Amino acid sequence: MKDHKTGAKASPEPQASSGNHAGSGTERELSKRSSFKAMMSYARPHRFAFLGIFLCSLLGISADLLQPYLVKIAIDDHLAIGQTSVGFLVKLAAVYLALAVISFIFTYIQNNLLQHVGQNIVSRIRKDLFRHISKMSMSFFDRFHIGSLVTNVSSDTETISSFFTQVLLSLIRDGMMLVLIIFFMFQLDPVLAGYSLIVLPVIAIVAILFRSKLRQAYQNARTRLSRLIAFTAENLSGMFLIQAFHQEEEQKKRFTEQNKLHLKANITQARSNVIFNRTFDILGNAALVMMVWLGGRAVLGESLQVGVLYAFISYIRQFFQPINQITMQWNTFQSTTVSMDRIWNILNTKPEVADPKAETASSLDPRDVMGQIDFNDVSFGYRADRPLIQHLNLHLYPGEMVGIVGTTGAGKSTLISLLNRFYDVNEGSIEIDGTDIRQLPQAKLHRIVGLIQQEPFLFSGSIIDNVRMFREDITREQAIEACRFVGAHAMISRLPQGYDTRLSERGSGLSAGERQLISFARIVVFQPRILILDEATANLDSHTEQLVQQALETVSQGRTTIVIAHRLSTVMHADRILVMEHGEIVEEGSHQHLIEAEGIYADLYAHARETGGDTAIPG
Repeated sequence: MKDHKTGAKASPEPQASSGNHAGSGTERELSKRSSFKAMMSYARPHRFAFLGIFLCSLLGISADLLQPYLVKIAIDDHLAIGQTSVGFLVKLAAVYLALAVISFIFTYIQNNLLQHVGQNIVSRIRKDLFRHISKMSMSFFDRFHIGSLVTNVSSDTETISSFFTQVLLSLIRDGMMLVLIIFFMFQLDPVLAGYSLIVLPVIAIVAILFRSKLRQAYQNARTRLSRLIAFTAENLSGMFLIQAFHQEEEQKKRFTEQNKLHLKANITQARSNVIFNRTFDILGNAALVMMVWLGGRAVLGESLQVGVLYAFISYIRQFFQPINQITMQWNTFQSTTVSMDRIWNILNTKPEVADPKAETASSLDPRDVMGQIDFNDVSFGYRADRPLIQHLNLHLYPGEMVGIVGTTGAGKSTLISLLNRFYDVNEGSIEIDGTDIRQLPQAKLHRIVGLIQQEPFLFSGSIIDNVRMFREDITREQAIEACRFVGAHAMISRLPQGYDTRLSERGSGLSAGERQLISFARIVVFQPRILILDEATANLDSHTEQLVQQALETVSQGRTTIVIAHRLSTVMHADRILVMEHGEIVEEGSHQHLIEAEGIYADLYAHARETGGDTAIPG
């Protein structure tokens, strides 16, 4: 069981992903195709809905395109030869109105169907993405910035939503309209229709020339947005530190720099879009002028009827409308491919720490665990060329309380991260009751091992939900009894709504000690056989520390307990104290034994007493 992700030190050079893939151009192109294919697989279950969208589009567009042809019939077959009866005009108006109503109805159905399908697809992508991220190993979060992941889950999925609700609609509706317009134009006059198609190769050339420029502009804009979000999230999380050291102006300058880069990227993207779209407007107007000139000459020469020219000009106007719409959606498509590539880069990343296969998984029942822990010749480093722990052998016995002390960087938190299997050892093995933890499914391992960290993580929600971690199978009475057990009941009862008091992000509104007591109650509810406290009293005052210490003594009864201590007073009564330095255990024994040994522990203890009496280890 985990309060939140490990506080272990990450690789000193984490790299955020911006969706780019290393390798040759061919590899990147294959990656783009794979990402597009993967995203489109989400549309497969909705194929019948897409068939309905196609049919609605066909009927709606046909009704639209029959209107100019209807006017052409009225002009050439009736008005031009003097048939101007009121009855005919009423019938013509009725048919025209009926076509408009049909177009409206089927367009409405088509749009609603597409929105329903598109939103369902994106909802599923977002759910799968969040679930995949939540299953990733801690090393994944060393490489990917939080701001980038937030952009993936929110902004990138919204871009994909635009693809299904805008781009796909344009491809279906505008593509079909273009084909039908060409069909009607050839029916009216093949020569004029042929002249109209001359512009198509020009359109293709312009699109090809702009393709790489538009994609690069979108890629740059998305990357700058990710970095801006990451910077903002980092500053909001560390706002207390910024204010404490009066860094507001410095951080404001850095934010302004990031914001300017994002602004510049967006302006470049917008400029590329404007040039791209206006180029097609010019082509469309030029084609219309050419058709009016050619058609006008033909009418004057009496080789073309006026109604045909009217219908043809109407179709020419409509001819460039779907082309313009498709080219405008090209911009969204460029953005979509970038977002798809970024999301696929996440979904295609495999956890470095994986559950064992069902046939090799251990059958160890968490309820039967005694609590024996063995580190057998363990070596580990966040980077292969920088080992932090080498050939460590450590054995903890059932029900034993072991304190681990050492200065910052000694390897204390790394040891705990390995036991929780946030990372896998490079060499050796870690066993619980003789079972290698790599043979335990992670869900089972985290039922066995409970972790309370220096900063307990509380979610937005009620206190009762935070105690039972939103699990409905844990009753309210069980959660309240756990709070009574650790001494948190009186504190919670004083709150306005008691156990139903709503907490904001990270439990703000509660003191550090109150948040810590709730995390102890959480441990009691889930009943792990091994308990880890990672400097859980480091930020508490002496009075609150005493309350938490009492809770610790209560919770640790009958459990193997590991306490990483910043204050030596937390572990003075432990059965055994381990002193770590540079990833090695350099001393071990009881408090009294280590004091008498006059080694590193005795020096730490003496130094802590001389510098304030709170027995805190110097960082």
